[in-house]
Amino acid sequence: MIEGPHCLGSMNGENKHYGTPKNPCAPDRVPGGSSSGSAVAVGAKLVDFSLGTDTGGSVRIPASHCGILGFRPSHGAISTTGVIPMAQSFDSVGWFARDPMILNRVGQVLLQLPEVDPVIPSQIIIAEDCFQLSTIPSDRVTEPLLKSVNKLFGGDLVKHAVLGDYVKEKVPSLKQFMIKGNFDQEYNIPSLAALASAVQLLLRYEFKNNHGEWISTVKPDLGPGISERVREALRATDENLDVCHSVKTELRAALNALFGDFGVLAIPTVPGPPPKLQSDPIPLEAFRAKASSLQSIAGVSGFCQVSIPLGRMYDNLPVAISLLAKHGSDGFLLNFVEILYDTLQEEVGIAEKKGY
Repeated sequence: MIEGPHCLGSMNGENKHYGTPKNPCAPDRVPGGSSSGSAVAVGAKLVDFSLGTDTGGSVRIPASHCGILGFRPSHGAISTTGVIPMAQSFDSVGWFARDPMILNRVGQVLLQLPEVDPVIPSQIIIAEDCFQLSTIPSDRVTEPLLKSVNKLFGGDLVKHAVLGDYVKEKVPSLKQFMIKGNFDQEYNIPSLAALASAVQLLLRYEFKNNHGEWISTVKPDLGPGISERVREALRATDENLDVCHSVKTELRAALNALFGDFGVLAIPTVPGPPPKLQSDPIPLEAFRAKASSLQSIAGVSGFCQVSIPLGRMYDNLPVAISLLAKHGSDGFLLNFVEILYDTLQEEVGIAEKKGY
């Protein structure tokens, strides 16, 4: 099937043709982007794991919204042969699970990973500014992670960074996109919003090349929101495409330097709890813009990312945190999640008892 990531399609999973899959954690809330059916099946305990496609967040966002684990692998690590392309620069095949052991085992099969001993991360980097994007107080999301890492490995592993400033300094090609957009700090982090703009430009161009002729000929009946974005994509040109590719190269190099050999970056998966079904489009657009910035970090760098549920510690709604590791470090990240998970859930339980 053709995926509808948040840059072109719906990040919510609302579908006018077939209905919206019911979020098992919060039935009055959206289940997340185009792979939401797969996420709902896992979240509702119908299956132990499921597959999904992720171009702009359509595994990571539904995983967060449905309170389960979701893994987007390093770009190109799993073949997309047989999958109708959306935008080859970002397309990936990911998966969902409730159990970190199953998440890891599925990854070992799909990625054809050898059995290796787990490696302790060299550092856990907390992207402080990214957590400020969320409507959930940052300490509620980061505290269980910090306490878990301290228990398992000691507090020396934890570092703090202002990711937006680092990206702005180390990815000079982004200036081209920061000039054109309106990046209000209240809405977003300027350099990461620019990153999302670069994603959108390249994604639209590749989508047009893949599907423009079919859409112009068949004129399919598309849902609200999606039809407008598809029309925008059909107007895409190759202007600034070379800059987009420079951004990809520079960001990967910059994050490689930041992470070191076995560093892990922590960010919120999404900027808050799942929105209500049929939400007002204005606040929904603000949510979408912030989510696009967060999703674009792994999207542009090609790094692997896992979304980990943190229970319902905020208004009894699902909350998640994401961990990213370098391109090709999928096995390392899957092993780390399996080691971390039980302690993290214990800390989440303690936080929930505090009345969070």
